[in-house]
Amino acid sequence: MHFHSPYLLWLLTLLAPLVALYVWRTLRGGAAIRVSTTEGVARAPKSVRYYLRHLPFALRSAALALLMVALARPQSVEQHASTSAEGIDIVLSIDVSGSMLARDFKPDRITAAKEVAGSFIADRYGDRIGLVVFAGESFTQSPLTTDQGTLQTLLARIRSGLIEDGTAIGNGLATAINRLRESDAKSKVVILLTDGVNNRGEIAPLMAAEIAAAQGIRVYTIGVGTEGMAPYPAVDMFGEMTFVQQKVEIDEKTLEAIADKTGGRYFRATDKTKLKAIYDEINQLEKSRVEVTEHVSYHELFLDWLLAALALLALETLLSTLVLKRIP
Repeated sequence: MHFHSPYLLWLLTLLAPLVALYVWRTLRGGAAIRVSTTEGVARAPKSVRYYLRHLPFALRSAALALLMVALARPQSVEQHASTSAEGIDIVLSIDVSGSMLARDFKPDRITAAKEVAGSFIADRYGDRIGLVVFAGESFTQSPLTTDQGTLQTLLARIRSGLIEDGTAIGNGLATAINRLRESDAKSKVVILLTDGVNNRGEIAPLMAAEIAAAQGIRVYTIGVGTEGMAPYPAVDMFGEMTFVQQKVEIDEKTLEAIADKTGGRYFRATDKTKLKAIYDEINQLEKSRVEVTEHVSYHELFLDWLLAALALLALETLLSTLVLKRIP
């Protein structure tokens, strides 16, 4: 409940001296008529009227309090909000080649990429997001959807070794573009993450970039890998898993060219913290447009308080004149 004139509620403090005066006069006493002795009256049983003798004053005080509240104009408030959102369609294209198991990220590149991508998805409430994975070939892990629960589940199932090994960047980008081909969103984005050089696939990366540019799709490319050497998984002569130090090779020129052609940007992530910062930056660059319109309605409630006060005054008058008559 809301009051139009809340400062008038200070009038309620005037009831305190009125109550104090009533209590003082009651305790002070004073005879209305003089009698020779009250001995017989004192032994007389007390009727219901005796116990109700203070009720008229209580009703009058309550009525005054209700009138003061009514003067402050109590109101009920109804708020209505309408939201209109202009979402963005985003496809995450993630490299799942064997080199994504390198341990220069903790615990490895592919796990770090999945964790950061999961946080990114959680921040894009209302946007449609799809998942594409690629290695020697590519496929769609999830079509465009706003169902974040399903997206997170399918993202968690991504792992290296699902498809033939290699790095088909062009195919990974082309599959992501195909997911966005029939999208009617005003903003369409691909975030392509890889840690290598294109060495497989039927579609050249720059040809895929030209197709993306023609369809108004921005591509943000992320090169994943530390500078210099990194421990890569390998199998030793006994068939056991081991790690060997190899030079990190990322085709940054191609990734930069893809981003430039499509109006996106290229980023280099050398650790998980940097990768998260990159996704946070993309999150800021690709903000969904949300408009919220609020309507506030006020409904006057003072009449209910006023009627309640008048009802108490009427009851007080009836009790005083018909039931609890007093000698002046």
